[in-house]
Amino acid sequence: MLLESLLPNIPTTPINIIVIIVAILGAILLSYGVFLEQERRQDLVKLVGATCLCVYAIYIENAIFIIAMGGLALASAVEFTEIFLGLHKHNKEDLKKYKKLH
Repeated sequence: MLLESLLPNIPTTPINIIVIIVAILGAILLSYGVFLEQERRQDLVKLVGATCLCVYAIYIENAIFIIAMGGLALASAVEFTEIFLGLHKHNKEDLKKYKKLH
């Protein structure tokens, strides 16, 4: 059956359903964050998406997935904090290099 291959164990309790919804939301947000242009928004969306997927990874008890999503969430949080505090800047030489690439 189609649903058995997609979700082998169909969630029955409210907690299971919430965790699955959070995981789906996290996957959508993480994918959407790649396409955002503004770095600040991109980092926030990736932070929320990675945190949602980290919750799911903790729920399914997958250590590698926990480390990967926790690391991505932490990196996005650091990047957003640097931008918010004005510590993350691009100088004019970097911008010229980026424009040459396109």
